[in-house]
Order: sequence, then structure tokens, then C-alpha cells
Amino acid sequence: MATLAIAVSLLSTLAFFVFTSSSPDVVSSDLNIGSYLNPCSVATHGRSILHSKSDPLKTRFDQIRKQVDDHRSLAQTYAAYARKLKLEKSKLVRVFAELSRSYTDVLSKPAYRALSDSDTESIDKTTMRELEKKVKERIKVTRQVIVEAKESFDNQLKIQKLKDTIFAVNEQLTKAKKQGAFSSLIAAKSIPKSLHCVAMRLMEERIARPERYTDEGKPRPVEFDDPKLYHYAIFSDNVVAASVVVNSAVKNAKEPWKHVFHVVTDKMNLGAMQVMFKMKEYNGAHIEIKHYEDYTFLNSSYVPVLKQRESAKLQNFYNCLNIENATKDTTNMKFRNPKYLSILNHLRFYLPEMYPTLQRILFLDDDIIVQKDLTGLWKVDMDGKVNGAVETCFGSFHRYSQYMNFSHPLIKEKFDPNACAWAYGMNFFDLDAWRREKCTEEYHYWQNLNENRTLWKLGTLPPGLITFYSTTKPLEKSWHVLGLGYNPSISMEEIRDAAVVHFNGNMKPWLDIGMNQFRPLWTKYVDYDMEFVQACNFGQ
Repeated sequence: MATLAIAVSLLSTLAFFVFTSSSPDVVSSDLNIGSYLNPCSVATHGRSILHSKSDPLKTRFDQIRKQVDDHRSLAQTYAAYARKLKLEKSKLVRVFAELSRSYTDVLSKPAYRALSDSDTESIDKTTMRELEKKVKERIKVTRQVIVEAKESFDNQLKIQKLKDTIFAVNEQLTKAKKQGAFSSLIAAKSIPKSLHCVAMRLMEERIARPERYTDEGKPRPVEFDDPKLYHYAIFSDNVVAASVVVNSAVKNAKEPWKHVFHVVTDKMNLGAMQVMFKMKEYNGAHIEIKHYEDYTFLNSSYVPVLKQRESAKLQNFYNCLNIENATKDTTNMKFRNPKYLSILNHLRFYLPEMYPTLQRILFLDDDIIVQKDLTGLWKVDMDGKVNGAVETCFGSFHRYSQYMNFSHPLIKEKFDPNACAWAYGMNFFDLDAWRREKCTEEYHYWQNLNENRTLWKLGTLPPGLITFYSTTKPLEKSWHVLGLGYNPSISMEEIRDAAVVHFNGNMKPWLDIGMNQFRPLWTKYVDYDMEFVQACNFGQ
């Protein structure tokens, strides 16, 4: 503030000098030595501010020194102002600093310094005249530099203010994006009230009439293990979504009685799933409902994910998610969702052990719908590969480098960063080839290495890309069209030609944030005639 006050004072002084004269002759008139030495020139040039017949030489010298001090301070102030505007590299800083030093150098010379110690009678007029001339030259240069620099300073000030404003707006924008991403995550992973209501109503029915929906004591249908039929694996805790997958597949199947759906859920949703799939016929299709605990081999001593879930460090990583710490790191925020270590998500790596009698099986996510008969997949020549999937890479996008940490020596050594990624959601697995290639063991090896998330963040796609790195058969893109949960620009023609469309992304069709132009593709397979769905006003 003190510097600013000095600057205002000095700028006022400068304004006086600039606006009371219209040419550089102002400097000469201020320090007009000639008029003092030659009285005849008074009528021509006017009276000097340093000259009066009644002024002693001592007073005249004091006025010269005051001019020196004022202009030296002015130069110092401009130099400091230039530094404040971050013009350290500008020659203006150096120029003003040199001007300031030049005033000090003038007064520090012995001949001129002696003038301040002399009395009026002993002052040397020649020395006085020489000092006046040098001061006059420096003042003229100083004023010229200030005039030239003023516009630059004004522009730099505006630029700096603009930069400060842009920085502040960017900070606000970044904060808003982080909070928006967090809110989007909450909206995407929350269960809508109507969906929760349907599950609760179905569970209520299961508790009220257990004998109608239980399979206990009944022989296992032979179709569940018949390798000659078309088998599907669906792992989900979303009752309505799972039913839509089955409904869409059955309605578009040419011979639905040859199709077997293996639906696996968690214990909480088992009763609701049993009621949902036993309350109607599916044109002869066979549906098996189980929860993952029925597979006794899925325990922490065998499954790395279950073992890792017991880690206090990993539990803290998930359970400490809140708006304060989540918005500090938007890159990792989405990976803090506990679903990435859900056993339901990782069951896909145990298909040969879950279905030991089967040779081939089609894995379907619960956010897809089937639009065509899928039996053609069983006719695809897999060329000895394990996984049939649609590739998603184009240009530099969706390459292995986007899913794994290639700064890790193991990843860098084993995999090509430019290898094309593929999609989960609809995957055709040759289980015999899987057993031969020991893919589950490969998955265990890499999952154990990634306990500290140094090879990849989380999720099932990176370990899938690793496990089936050299054993994936690319399928025609029309088998599986992705992006209906985040990409509004997908053409309806492409969707109509697809055998399976996938609502991957945050905007699921059962959520309020789902995209309206794609929602009817999904809702037409919802059982709106079911009393429990109607009672919960689902979809309204």
C-alpha cells in the first residue's frame, strides 16, 4: 500500500509535467540555465523555475537536488510496478533501474556533492551549470521512457487482470466439474425408488408363498446341463434388468425352448429373482436361478478378489468416499465404486467351473437387450480362441494403453500398448478352449499381482484384456453395438441392424438420467402387465 501511495503521488507529479507542456522544450524551460546567465533571454524564454535574481545559488541547488530525488523515486516506482506486472524479462525493468542509478551517480560525484556542503558565496557557478545540464538530460530521458512505457503498463495490467479472471473462472469450472462428476456417479449407482419397490414386492410375495417358488426337493432339469442347447450366463442384482435381458432374448429367438438362461444373483435378491422368473412362461425357455454362494469353490482361499476385499486398506479406499475427498481426484473417483470388487462382476472368470458340462456359453450383461436370434454365434468358427468379442478400438482410442499401466515393467514387457481393446457385455466363450488355455489360472496370477492397483485401476475389463490377450476372436460389429448409456449420436440405423445393443455408461434406461431417444428400446421388454411392476409405478 505504501508503494501504491508513492506511485500515486509520483504519477500526479508526472501528470503535472506532462500536461503543462506540449513539447520536450518543457524540460529546458524548467531548468533554463541560459536565462539565468543571460538576462536578455528572459523576454524570449521566460523565467526558469530554478532562477530568480533574488534566489541564492544555494536554493537553486536544492531545487535541482529535489528534481533529482523526485525523478529517481519515480523511476524506482515504475521499476517496481513492472516487476509486479511480471515483466522481469522486459527491458523496461532494466531501463528504469538504470535511470534510478544514474540520478544517484550524478549526486554522488565529489564535485557535485561538494555543492551541498558549500555556502552561497563559495558555490562554483560552472559546476552548478554542468550539474544542471546533466540533470536536465536525465529528466528528459526519464519522461520520454515513461511516456513510452505508460501504454505498455496499461496493457499489461489489463492482461494480468484478464489472466487472474480466467484462472479464477477455471478454478470454479474445475470444482463444478468435479462436483458434477460426483453427482453423476451418485445418480448412476443409486437404485431408483420404483426399482427398489419392485424388488421388495417380489420378495414379499416370496416370503408369503415360499412353496410356490422354491426348487428344493425337485430334480435338477436336464436341460441345465445339456451342451446341445444354447446357454446364456447373466450375473445381476437388478431384478427388472435381468428380466428384460431374458424377455428380449426369448422374444427374438426362433426356437426359445432350446435356450437356457443361467441367472446368478446375490442372496439378498435371490427371492425376488425366483418370483420374477416363475410368475410367467418364457415360451418354453429354461431359466436357472442361483446365488453365487451356491458355488462353494468361490471362497477367499481360491478367489483373489474375495481375499482382497478382506484387506483393511482396500475397504478404507472404498468406504471413505465422500464429496470432500472424491472431488480431489476425479480420475480415480469412479474406481472407488465397490462394484469393481463385487463377486458378481468377477464371476465371468469362473464360467468353466460353474458350468463344467458345457462346451460353449454366451455371457450377457444386465444392461443389454437382444434384438435378433443369437444362435448364429454358436456357428462362428472360433479358430481355437476362447473369447468371441466385438473390438472397440478406432484410431488411438480404446487401445490397451488406456486400460493398463504401461510404466510398470511387467505390463510393458508382456503386452502391446497399441493392441485393440474389445468390449464386455456380449461375449461368446468356448469353454473347452478356456480349460485348455488355463485362462482362470492366468486371471488369478494377474489379479494377485494387482492387489495394490499398480497394474490397472479396478474393474473387470483390464484383467479380461490381459487374460484373453492372445485368445480373443474378433466378431462382426453388428453383433454388439455399444454406447447407448453415454453416446447420444449413435444412429438408429446402426441400432436396428444390431443383434445386441448395450446401454453401457452411466445413463442406464431404468434411471431418470437415461437418454429418452433410446429408452423405448429397453422399456418395450419390461413386464408392465405384472401386478408388482404396476403397484410400484415403474417407468412412470
